[in-house]
Amino acid sequence: MDRSADKKSASQFLYPPIDPFDQRMLDVGDGHRVYVEQCGNPHGMPVVILHGGPGGGCSPAMRRYFDPAHYRIILFDQRGCGRSRPHASVENNTSWHLVRDIELIRTTLSIDRWVVFGGSWGATLGLIYSISHPRHVAHLVLRGVFLMTQRELKWFYGGGAGAFWPDVWSRFTSIIPEDEQNDFIKAYNRRLFSGDPAMETRFARAWASWENTLASIANDGPGGDSPAEYARAFARLENHYFINAGFLDGDGWIESNIDAIAKVPGTIVQGRYDMICPPESAYRLHQKWPASRMAIVPRAGHALSEPGISAELVRTMDSLRRAF
Repeated sequence: MDRSADKKSASQFLYPPIDPFDQRMLDVGDGHRVYVEQCGNPHGMPVVILHGGPGGGCSPAMRRYFDPAHYRIILFDQRGCGRSRPHASVENNTSWHLVRDIELIRTTLSIDRWVVFGGSWGATLGLIYSISHPRHVAHLVLRGVFLMTQRELKWFYGGGAGAFWPDVWSRFTSIIPEDEQNDFIKAYNRRLFSGDPAMETRFARAWASWENTLASIANDGPGGDSPAEYARAFARLENHYFINAGFLDGDGWIESNIDAIAKVPGTIVQGRYDMICPPESAYRLHQKWPASRMAIVPRAGHALSEPGISAELVRTMDSLRRAF
């Protein structure tokens, strides 16, 4: 398909930039302060956006999937990410700290129920939060599903995705000594937390480049290096979560506890050619979650910015706008 046609069709669904009406640093305890912003309609249907990573951060582009006349849009940078402080910190930073932070944001803003919207790691966190607090979730919208399993980690850091991108995989693996190449997450961990800023930055950029290159179906190879500050936060936090298996109680925890959201309605939007989070996880989740609807987007990869992904997410949010 002509990709310019994809972009044109997606752009007609997107809303113009929305300025926030509320920005604050919320003290969540444990020495962390989290950046929170609200925009759109202060009296509208609340929707909380969970960014990816772990270690990414929210951006103004994430606001545009929601009709600002209808939605009260809430974004925040998770612990250690973006404008939250301390930056790149892994201390007191686990999935359960983040779930607690989301609840603190909800109660601080006097919200009873909201739409939970997350992609990639944000989908993982959205599922963990919803399983823990189902009565506060009006609808769960997930993109690029990641279930935080060893199978998925082995795919991306054990050579599965590398079979499709051997040149880029070689860049990621060749800077690790051969005797450590049986576990790249552990090998990178040693260097990302070495205490040597130059070493940490070098390996953080390599870690981020491997993932960013595979995010979009339109990519043909690595782009430029990520800024050092961003790469360090992204790589350290992502590695910290992955080496600790998401701090979940056993592999497959999300699927084992999916009954908790059996009656929570949800929408799954998945790129057919997602190289980071292959569609099998999203499909497996859909099969086990009776209240879910799944849309597989053809000729789309992982990124939120993929034209087909963007268009489907806006259609989803416009449909929910009419439902609530």
